[in-house]
Amino acid sequence: MNNTIIDLVKINKSYDEDIILKDFNLSVHKNEFLTLLGPSGCGKTTTLRLIGGFEKPDSGKIIFDGKDITEHPPYEREINTVFQKYSLFTHLNVYDNIAFGLKIKKTPKTEIDEKVKEMLKVVNLKNFENRKIDSLSGGQQQRVAIARALVNEPEVLLLDEPLGALDLKLRQGMQLELKRIQQSVGITFIYVTHDQEEALTMSDTIVVLKDGVIQQIGSPIDIYNEPKNAFVADFIGESNIISGVFCEDFLVEFSNHIFKCVDSGFSKKEEIDVVIRPEDIELVNSETSMLKGVVKSTVFKGVHYEMIVEVEGFKYKVRSTVSKEVGDFVGLDISPDNIHIMKKVIK
Repeated sequence: MNNTIIDLVKINKSYDEDIILKDFNLSVHKNEFLTLLGPSGCGKTTTLRLIGGFEKPDSGKIIFDGKDITEHPPYEREINTVFQKYSLFTHLNVYDNIAFGLKIKKTPKTEIDEKVKEMLKVVNLKNFENRKIDSLSGGQQQRVAIARALVNEPEVLLLDEPLGALDLKLRQGMQLELKRIQQSVGITFIYVTHDQEEALTMSDTIVVLKDGVIQQIGSPIDIYNEPKNAFVADFIGESNIISGVFCEDFLVEFSNHIFKCVDSGFSKKEEIDVVIRPEDIELVNSETSMLKGVVKSTVFKGVHYEMIVEVEGFKYKVRSTVSKEVGDFVGLDISPDNIHIMKKVIK
């Protein structure tokens, strides 16, 4: 049984002489929360607009539930979009904003009333029917925009950085709310963001993009713990990326020390990159440690201290609940499963 709802097949898209997407392929599954993640200009919003029908590819196909919709305009697609600017009607109350699309379709009044009230429950705005848009907080306005999109019962909801205008605390709360809503309505969400925390918090699947090319597709855990290359490792959270040499299966050398690791399949004496997350480095007594270094800086981050420790010329970023002073000699230990080996990218 095919669980795919959208297939982008060999998509090419340029603006003037700028190539945005080249031979781009992506499959999206039904009831999936998929996030397109990457820096500005990587092609994520263009991908979303192609799926929504707001742009047409120069070549390639967009397949929706087995049917070619490449030439279909937005209103002929079972897809709705929530943009960063919600574009709510300020002269209408919450009820009429949500009901707007249904009224355009000439849906019977009793059905409109039933659907709007059900959607208000889904987005946690019960009894807000008569509120004016201007009286709502940013988070409440965003929920109205989502309800207005979902009330038309699309198969797919596209969200283009909808949390960007919210403050940090509200944004974090809405991340969890969006995931709850997606699970409640049981449809496919395709979400665009450059915020790694948003992607890791909400997604079933993350697609990491750079310069219009997919760098990695995987679950948040896979993307974070098993990055495919240095760009993904550095973009998803923070990483120490150290040049090293693969000795043999399960042994690697870097910072003038041979470590046990869990990787295999590389060539002996192959030059590789080693990725180690700052929180995966343990501060220990320098007399018995794998690595020895000097603390160059210490910053208190609230739940942990972030330190720069210089070892053999490389400056390791270390996160620990234990504080050390600048100039202290410290030991660093790294367990085998916290050492991730990647192919070295030849520039």
